[in-house]
Amino acid sequence: MAEHPQIVFKDGPAGRRAALRIGPDIWEVVKFLREIDETGQDAIDAAVEASGRPESDIRAALRYYAEYHKEIDAEIAERDRYADAAYEAWLREQELLG
Repeated sequence: MAEHPQIVFKDGPAGRRAALRIGPDIWEVVKFLREIDETGQDAIDAAVEASGRPESDIRAALRYYAEYHKEIDAEIAERDRYADAAYEAWLREQELLG
């Protein structure tokens, strides 16, 4: 935490995860930045606008990701698998409903 003072760790149903002190999980910031068309400063500006967090928070999330990218990438992959499974279940339900 000394190296990343704006980052805290939260416990929840999905386990322990890195997050901004006040704000979203790091994986959420990274996923957002990956999914938008903007790059560079424009991407950071878009994240600031979408999250309502200051630029310093977005940059802190990126610094943490740069150091712990494997951990964050694994979280993103896990959440994507869960979302895909939930979507597939929803599609099956829709087929049953006609």
